[in-house]
Amino acid sequence: MQFAGLGLCLLGSACQQLVPQPQFDPRKTNQTVRNLTFTNVSIKRALDPKLLIPPAEPYILGPGDVVEIEIAEVRGTLARTFVMPDGMVYYNLAGGLRAEGLTQAEFAKQLTAALSRDYANPLVNVSLVEVRSRRYWILGRVFKPGIFPLRQPTTLLEAISESGGLFTSRFSGTTQELADLSNSIVIRNGDLLPVNFEKLIRAGDTSQNIYLRNNDLIYLPSSASSTVLLLGAVATPQAVGYRDSLTLVDCIAQGKGPAKDAYLNEVVIVRGTLKQPRAAIVNLKAILTGQATNVLLQPGDIVWIPRRPLGLLEATVQLVFKDAARSISATEGNRVAGSKLPPVITIPLGQP
Repeated sequence: MQFAGLGLCLLGSACQQLVPQPQFDPRKTNQTVRNLTFTNVSIKRALDPKLLIPPAEPYILGPGDVVEIEIAEVRGTLARTFVMPDGMVYYNLAGGLRAEGLTQAEFAKQLTAALSRDYANPLVNVSLVEVRSRRYWILGRVFKPGIFPLRQPTTLLEAISESGGLFTSRFSGTTQELADLSNSIVIRNGDLLPVNFEKLIRAGDTSQNIYLRNNDLIYLPSSASSTVLLLGAVATPQAVGYRDSLTLVDCIAQGKGPAKDAYLNEVVIVRGTLKQPRAAIVNLKAILTGQATNVLLQPGDIVWIPRRPLGLLEATVQLVFKDAARSISATEGNRVAGSKLPPVITIPLGQP
């Protein structure tokens, strides 16, 4: 996945609580390493059938939307304006009126009432010219990643088509090696929707073709990622570039050590796809004190350091993915919107 500085603040507690421990030194640990034993995790989340129904509610105006207003049969009253950042629209003798949160018909009714002081029985027409307040994001391995206006009910497949489709290799003409469909996601309100991109795109399964909502983020990561994601109670959450024989201690050292309030007895390592994850619990405190052996990581692993003892493994893994989703939403959004944040980090959510 892609991360940048600001989005990392959303993981767990506030950033000011992520205080590095200067005494963390990976060279002081046991240099012997071992492979991990993983447990299969069952995450059963069905796609809500309501997500396949096009939204029926009328369009709600918001800041940035461009509208055209005219008093019927009154010359010189046609004007194009937009909803201000404070939600107001300024027009003619009506002055400023709040438009944010209203439909076009509701706003026209308010305008009619305000203009009735200066016009006899005005008939006011309000037309939506350009949508700017409702949008979706599509990022990753598509031809035209970016922000797109949500002008009308739009399905996931329509959104991918609007972005030019999946990025293809000029040599093979396929998308297999460039778009990792098994780990592609839709993020809504900081949560992952259980969409199966492989069924949708490869098998044409329309039961996965959901309708998008305002601020949805679609992310299709590269299948060629070679990083380990470090999240949770760590001084600098980030994606660590994988190298041969990367260990857990080395990975955490890249993040400048655990946070001051980290709970080191149960560090979670997640491996596998979003749909079939496996997890291992490691006692990092025992490793750091020489009572246990350091462990080897693989590309695509997620290392998550909690702040308190864990509950059920299934719930913990879902929390790990949710934390990643929140960070992706924030940091990818800032990057595409033109933020001058540090270079983004490629972070996979597991590999097949």
